[in-house]
Amino acid sequence: SLLQEINRRKLRIMSEKDFNAVPDVDIDSGVFKYVYIRVYQDAGGDDRNEKDIVRGYNFAEYHSDVYDKTESELTAAGLDCECLGGGRIEHKPDKKFIKVYGYSMGFGKANHEKAVEILKTKYPEYEIVWSDDGY
Repeated sequence: SLLQEINRRKLRIMSEKDFNAVPDVDIDSGVFKYVYIRVYQDAGGDDRNEKDIVRGYNFAEYHSDVYDKTESELTAAGLDCECLGGGRIEHKPDKKFIKVYGYSMGFGKANHEKAVEILKTKYPEYEIVWSDDGY
């Protein structure tokens, strides 16, 4: 019906706004598990937009806790995502320092080098380092 088509178009415009509104970085302070997530948005036809984001929270006992929280937020906004790996982040705001390291048992090791690039967009004045050592 015409109404369904209008709603579909509204949804596509909405989800494009939602896609652009998704922050590249959302992390806590301290030492915590993080995941590297690719966000997808259907751009109509065979086209899709995608971007990579970093999420890490103190509450998370497992990497899947971080991913599940983020996935439910993204799917509620009409977006899709997949986890491309995880690790740990040590974030010391007082020292303007972030270290990215380790891996996730469930999701494997994230590309820490790319995670650092994404983190630098939010924390350009920080010293940000990464290492493949540690768990």
